[in-house]
Amino acid sequence: MEDLQIRRFNASDTDWVVTQHGTHYAKAEGFDDTFGPLVASILADFNAHHDSQIERGWVAEEDGQRLGTIFCVRLNDTTAKLRLFFLKPGARGKGLGQKLLSECMGFAQSVGYQNMQLWTHESHTAACALYARTGWDLVDSRPVHSFGCDLVEQTWVFRFGSHLQS
Repeated sequence: MEDLQIRRFNASDTDWVVTQHGTHYAKAEGFDDTFGPLVASILADFNAHHDSQIERGWVAEEDGQRLGTIFCVRLNDTTAKLRLFFLKPGARGKGLGQKLLSECMGFAQSVGYQNMQLWTHESHTAACALYARTGWDLVDSRPVHSFGCDLVEQTWVFRFGSHLQS
């Protein structure tokens, strides 16, 4: 990953992000066709209303090919929400997820958020292991039926004041 860059998300990335999420999770986890529209609505809201001083998205690229994304959005005055963290399967296991997560968390801390929160599914084992390794706390876990599947939904929280960032 010598030609890797992490750049700011721009609106022209939207269709790629929606397609990647929808296609990947349909194939990998059997999600139905309600997932893509959810991703599209998250991005439509971000593109129309985000405050670039306190909210940001990033795209990881190698040799001009997009590999993944991560977003930091405002949940409330003290808490940022991590959204749309995704890596194409071929880009996984090379430390890129850690780089994207560090970029996002560093930004959140630098603009004054005290906490971060994220929502995911237990089946995303590599991502959950990364969150645990970097000091996130699993605060809720419950079975749900979402996107046409039986899943275990999780909420994770990171408190900046209680961890040392590396």
